[in-house]
This record gives sequence, C-alpha cells and structure tokens, in this order.
Amino acid sequence: MPLRAEIGAITLASTTSVRNSGLYDWLLPKITRAHSIDVRVIAVGTGQAIRLARRGDADALLVHDEAAERAFVASGFGTDRRKVMFNHFVVIGPVADPAGVARTGHAPDALRAIANAGRPFVSRGDDSGTHKMERRLWRRAGLDPRRTLGGWYREVGAGMGATLNMANAMGAYALTDKATWINFANRADLAIMLPAAPALLNQYSIIAVNPTLHPHVKAKAARAVMDWLTGPEGQAAIAAYRLAGQQLFFPNAEPARND
Repeated sequence: MPLRAEIGAITLASTTSVRNSGLYDWLLPKITRAHSIDVRVIAVGTGQAIRLARRGDADALLVHDEAAERAFVASGFGTDRRKVMFNHFVVIGPVADPAGVARTGHAPDALRAIANAGRPFVSRGDDSGTHKMERRLWRRAGLDPRRTLGGWYREVGAGMGATLNMANAMGAYALTDKATWINFANRADLAIMLPAAPALLNQYSIIAVNPTLHPHVKAKAARAVMDWLTGPEGQAAIAAYRLAGQQLFFPNAEPARND
C-alpha cells in the first residue's frame, strides 16, 4: 500500500554519476506515483555522501564503494545495506593511444603503461567512489602516482563531468563509470581504451540511515523507497533505462541484510 502523502519527502545522499546519467529523472517520478514520496537527491562524491549520512543529513544513502559502505554500517550509522544495480568502470584516453593502453587488456597494466610513458592522466581526486576505485587500481599496479615526477598526474578535485572535460582539453587518460561516459557529449578525440571487465565492476548499494542514532530520519519512507528500488518494479525500471540505445545500469538486488 502507498504511504500517506504527509510523509512528504526523503533525502537521498547519492553519487553524481547516477544523477548525471539521468537515471533519477527516470526513476523518481515512478516512486512518487507508487508511494506519494518525493525523493530529494543530494548528488556528491561517495565520500561526501557518507559524511552527510553520518551527520543525519540524509534518510538513505545510495553509493558505490563497498569498503566504505560496510564501515558505515559496522559503525552503526546505517542499516539494511542492499545491492541495487551495477555497471562498470572504463579507462578512456586519446584515440591515438600514445601509452598503448588498448594493448594491455588489464587495468593495473594499463596504469603502469600510462605512468611509464609519462602521458597525462586526470584523476577526480575527490574521494568519490570512482576516485577510490582508481586508487585501488594504482595500488594493484604497485604505483603511487602522486609521488612521481613530471607532472603527468593531475587531480582536479571535481566531479566526473569536469574530469572528463579536463581529459579532453589535455588529451589525457582517465577512469570513468560507463554510464557517465555514455552520457558525456564533449568526447572530441577521446574513446574507451580499456573496456568493461569483471575487475572494473561498479556496484551500487542503498543503505538506510540508522534511526536509533538519528531519530529525525524518515525511516519508514526510506524503507519504502528501498523496497521499491530493490523490488520487481524498481529493478525492471532500472533495466529499462537506456541512452543512445545502451543499457546504463544492470539490476542485481538482493534480500535485506545488516552488514
């Protein structure tokens, strides 16, 4: 049964990648019709979204960094973490591929090739889920690009769109989620150099903010939104969303859990 309209709106702290893909414009009216709940999205990097939720400035959290999500729940700030959907990260770069990234076939090898060639790489540098994945890949490559010389590694401290615009201006490589890339218009001479692979899985999960710590949160409404997103209707809506004929997100909801 739909919740009563006086519950009003909930605040969802989420990532810029989901908002910029247009998925929320597609999903949120459907949630409102189903439950008379308006979902107000604060779209920031995953790290900042988690900080907002820790302060009780959101009712739920939809982000994409498993380690940080598990720490958020383990510390008591969140409950009922559930998988919602996934896509993949890709490495983009200039079509000429001066570092030979396309020949590597493996993300850590691709990053080593960029570093060895001293070719420009643009990082979000903003503690987002994408930035966290990038840092993990550099560690797997056995490198810390911030300690290298030559100025080829640039941290912009900005969202994915601004990072891709900088990569375009510099003829640089970058790591991006595929949904943002599909929706990115200013590609110019950039293309996917290293395509989606299992090691580049980009998993999104939703977590309820713990009402025991923050009694003001709208726990019942947040749970209704979570149930819709992870239920048959929401999962079908996620699968149906496409841009340029391509599916951007792949639903993979699982039962409620507390970890």
